Order: sequence, then structure tokens, then C-alpha cells
Amino acid sequence: MLTSQWLCRGCLKTLAQSQTRQFLRLASTDARKNLPPILLRRAQNLAAEHDKLASALEKDYNSDTAKRVGELSRVADALHKWNAAQATIVELNGLIESEDAEMRQLAKDELSVVRAKMDTLANALSVSLTPRDPFADMPCFLEVRPGPGGLEGRFFADSVFRMYERYCQRKGIRTKVMKREVTDGNESTVYGMSESPLQEAILEILDPGSYDLFRGEAGMHRVQRVPATESSGRTHTSAVAVWVLPLFAEEEAGGPGESFNDPESIFYIDPKEVKEEKMRASGAGGQHVNKTESAIRLTHEPTGVTVSMQDSRSQHRNRLDAWAVLRSRIGQRRREEREEQAQSLRNSVLSQDNIARSSKIRTYNYAQDRCTDHRSGLDVHNLFNVLEGGEMLDKLMDSTKEWLIQRDIAALVAEEEAAAASSAKGGKKTNNRKT
Repeated sequence: MLTSQWLCRGCLKTLAQSQTRQFLRLASTDARKNLPPILLRRAQNLAAEHDKLASALEKDYNSDTAKRVGELSRVADALHKWNAAQATIVELNGLIESEDAEMRQLAKDELSVVRAKMDTLANALSVSLTPRDPFADMPCFLEVRPGPGGLEGRFFADSVFRMYERYCQRKGIRTKVMKREVTDGNESTVYGMSESPLQEAILEILDPGSYDLFRGEAGMHRVQRVPATESSGRTHTSAVAVWVLPLFAEEEAGGPGESFNDPESIFYIDPKEVKEEKMRASGAGGQHVNKTESAIRLTHEPTGVTVSMQDSRSQHRNRLDAWAVLRSRIGQRRREEREEQAQSLRNSVLSQDNIARSSKIRTYNYAQDRCTDHRSGLDVHNLFNVLEGGEMLDKLMDSTKEWLIQRDIAALVAEEEAAAASSAKGGKKTNNRKT
């Protein structure tokens, strides 16, 4: 079957057999330009495995085999599209040598269109080879806390938290404010928006896939602006820390075989290692504040991780929420520890963006009406729109997601090259021993 539908068989028959080798060379050149050869070989091996398992599945159904076929299908589909485009380039390169002037022009026009698609197809194939985050399809917690900068940092933390709230509202993403604590102090007004001195806030983002959408937002967010209380007009620099953690249902953990009750799971916490304290709620909240012991504080004694919850009037609800946050934090810590022990070529988002060690990921400059993402290098203006969770924030988040994809592809290439070099080195040693 012809991959370019408007080509007729008569035209193809006019192509000399001696030219075929030249056309294949041209196609190979396009392949090397758009896709690293080492990734192409990996894709071909995985696609061959997909086809073999799919054939076996037709004869005898097996759930494990079916699962593996499903995992490999996106690689096989991406490679099929890439191969089809490469075959089209072969055909069009041949028609460019045609004696028919109209045919040559049609081939040139079509060739420019196909070649323009090759980068997209090559990138899609590369992405299909990178492993998906195991929590990508899950909802998440988004935590915001003030960093360096004193009271000004607390004010901006409130703006960052509200930015994500309004972004979710605009997108129709379901959320729940699990925790929002402010300290005593006057409010500030910037851009006509009121800011409270935020101590800590946790937004529960309930839609599946939210973790994958927001995971690139984890890190230190820096703000440069003149505080409302600054009489001399001096610009202050503050920072806000954002954490993004996977959110699990009460009865399950991160995937098949992982349960809160399974000691082998990274989310398992021995209740004997957790100290629970009951306290009276503090701050604004009505008659129940300082009247009943509804607030709960959990401390995981081996790690010192502490979670306090008082937003609900129900002690039972506060306890459930505190346990959910504690499991996510402990799970993240254990996951980072495992990943730090793995090869450095495959750092995941969580270990790469550890808040305690990372530098700033984004700067919000009020004087220049600009927001800069330091990973993707994207600058956007209209800072008010960013802080309102508008279309400018979409651009920043999209650029970050593309940066994460390209980073994973680069890590995959480095890993494949290291594996190939190690294999070649091992082969030489074996040959030397035989000699």
C-alpha cells in the first residue's frame, strides 16, 4: 500500500531501480536528523516485542501479556507513523527526479509538508520511549508555604495559593481547600488584590491526572516587588515553596500491589511510630475555636515529619486529612531516597526538584510586569493575568511540561548510550579472554 495516497502506480514504475539505493540514503539522512539512532533502535526492538506478544495473545490470552502489549502499544503506534512518513519521503525523493515538471513540483510541495511533520513525529516517538511517572494519572495535593522573605513572603504565598485556586476554577478542575492557616497581621493590597500573611495552605486537587498537570510547579517561586509598607520604594526579594504530592484514595495507594496496609509499600506507616496530639483549634473560625479539642497533630517519630490539621470542626475529619497528608509526605521522602540511590542518568521530577536543595524555578517581577520560568527560559508579560490563573499561566505550565519531556528524552539517550558503551566494553573483555 502506498503511504502517499495521490501517487499512482504508473508514476512509481517510471522510477529506475538503480535510483532506489540513492533514495534510501536520503531517507536515512532524514532519520538521523530527526531521531537519535540509538532511540530508533530501541523503538524497533520494543515494537518487535509488541508484535510478537500480540500474535501470541491471539492464540492464548494471558493478562500479563495483555498488560505488556498495552504498555508497548504507544511505542509501536508512534514508530508506525514515523516509518510511514519516512517511506513517503523515499517515494517523493524519487518523483523529484521525474521528467514531468508538474509531477516534480507536486513532489517538492508534498516533501516540504512531510519533512515539516518529521520533527513532531520524531519527538512523539521519543516521548513514547520515556517511562511515564507512576503517579501521572492520580489527583494530588498542592502545598504552599512561605520561604525566605519574612512577612512579605507570607503575603506572596497567599497570592500563589490563590493563583492555583483560580486556575483550577477557570479550567473546571475540582478542588478542596484542605488547610489554610494565616498568621496575625494586617492584610496587604497589591494589583488591587488583598493578601493575607499565609502560614501554610494545602489544596486538594481531585481530578485524575492532576498530579501530571501540576508536578512541574514544585519548587521555589521567587518574587521581586516593592512591598506596600516600603516607604523608600526599595524592591524586596522573597520566595515561596510549592510542593506537589500524589493523592491516594482512603482504601488504596499508588497502584496495584501497593496498599496503606502493605509493609512493602512506600506509603505504609506503622501507627506505633506516629505520635498523635489533640489540641484546641486556634485562629478565626467561630465559637468552636478554643472550645473543643478538634485539632490534630501527627508526628512521624522516625523522620520527624509533622502534620497538623484544624480546618474541620470534626476531630475525626481532621485526623483523616492529617493521615492522608502524612502518608503522601512520607511516601515522597522514601521515593526520593530510592531515586537518589539509582543511577544519576535517570533522575525523576521529585528527586530533581527537591525543594530543600533546588534553586528558584520561577521569578515574578512586578516592576517589569514579567514572569520568567528559569527551566524552559520562557518570559511572559501581563503578570496580573498569571496571578489570576489565566492564559499566561497556561503558557508557563505548558513550557515547563515540554522542558520536563525534553529532559526525560535527554536522560533516556544518555542511559541508552551508557548501556551500549558498557555492553561494548563487556564484549571486548570476553573476546580478550577467548584470545
